[in-house]
Amino acid sequence: MDTTPTAPFVEAFRTLEDPRRPGRTLAHNLHEILTIALCAAIGGANDWVAVETFGRAKIGWFRRFLPLAHGIPSHDTFGRVFAHLKPAAFQACFGQWIADVCGKLGLAHIAIDGKRLAGSGEPGAGIQALHLVSAWATDARLSLGQVAVDDKSNEITAIPQLLELIEISGALVSIDAMGCQKEIAATIRANRGDDLLAVKDNQPHLREDIEALFDRALANEFATGTWDWYAKEETNRGRAEMRQCWVLTNVEDLEGIRDRALWTDLKSVIVVVSERGVGGKSQTETRFYISSRVASARQFAGWARNHWGIENGLHWVLDVVFREDASRVRHGREDAQAENVGWLRRMVLAVLKQIKTKSSLNGMRLKAGWDEAYMEEVLQKIKGF
Repeated sequence: MDTTPTAPFVEAFRTLEDPRRPGRTLAHNLHEILTIALCAAIGGANDWVAVETFGRAKIGWFRRFLPLAHGIPSHDTFGRVFAHLKPAAFQACFGQWIADVCGKLGLAHIAIDGKRLAGSGEPGAGIQALHLVSAWATDARLSLGQVAVDDKSNEITAIPQLLELIEISGALVSIDAMGCQKEIAATIRANRGDDLLAVKDNQPHLREDIEALFDRALANEFATGTWDWYAKEETNRGRAEMRQCWVLTNVEDLEGIRDRALWTDLKSVIVVVSERGVGGKSQTETRFYISSRVASARQFAGWARNHWGIENGLHWVLDVVFREDASRVRHGREDAQAENVGWLRRMVLAVLKQIKTKSSLNGMRLKAGWDEAYMEEVLQKIKGF
C-alpha cells in the first residue's frame, strides 16, 4: 500500500494518459510532473517558472517519494505537458474524485456561473480569452466542475454539458439568466435535481408574465393568490439593506404564465426585492426567478443570496489568490493549458477550503510552501473530507 504524502493524488489521477509520443525516451514521467505541479500550486506557485523554482527548492523533500532521476522538470516541460493533456480526461479524473467527496458530504445547493480568464487570450494572434462555466457547492464551498467555451454566449451549450458531469440528484441548481432555458430546466429535472433560474429580458414573455402577477398582487395588497413572504434587514459595511422575497406556488395562480407547460415542472415563481442605502441615496433592485421546487420565501431568499457565493468563494479567490485573470497561460485550438491549469487550481482550492484554520488562503499556501509537515497534512485531504 502506497503511504507516501501524494498517494491520494496519484490514485485519483492514475488513469490519466501521458500525452507525449509513446516509445519516446522521457526524462520525467507524468506522475512526477503532475505531483510537482500540484504541490507547487498548493505552496504558492502561480506560473510555470514558479513551479520549477519551487521544485528545485524542495527537491530533497520530493525525492523522498519521487525518483527524479533527471532532477526537476523545466518550466517549458510543465507547460508543454499541460498544453497537451486532454482536458476531458483531466476533467474525468477530477470529476471522479469530487464525486467521491460529494457522496460523503451530500450537496443541497449548487450554483453555476461563468468566468472569463482575461489573461488567457492573445487578441493580436486571434486567440480569444477562455471562458469557464463552473459549478460551485455553496454549502461545502467546493468547485464541482467546469466546462470551457470561447465566448459567454456559448454558456447556453456548456451548461448542459456541465450538468451531465456532476451529480445533482436531490440538489437545487441555481443559474443566472443566461441559463434560463427550457432545455436546461429539462436537463436538471432529468438528472433528478431542482432548478432555480433567474429570469431577465432574454425570456421576455416569462419576465412580463411574472412581473404582471406580482404587480397585480401588489395592487391588491396580496389579498389573492398564495403568496409567501419573507423579509430580512441587516447592515453590511455601514450600509443598511432590506431584502424581501415573495413566492407564489399555487398551480392555479400560475396559469397566467404563457408556455408554462414547456418549462419542466415549473412550480414556483419568486420575486426578490433588495433596497440598500448608498451615499445617502436609496437603491432598489428587483429580481425574478422560476423554480421546480416548492419551498418557503425564507428558503428561496437564502438560495438566491447564496448563489453569489460563487463570485466570492470561487471567482474572486481564483483572481486574488491564484492571480487567474493575470495568468499568461495561453488558450488556443491546440493548447489546453488554461483549461487544465484551471482544473488544477480548483482542486487546490477545494482541498484548502476543507482545512479548519483561521489563516487566509494565501496564508495557508505560504505555510504549505514553507512547512513540509503542513504540506503533507494538506495533501492527505485529497483522500476526501
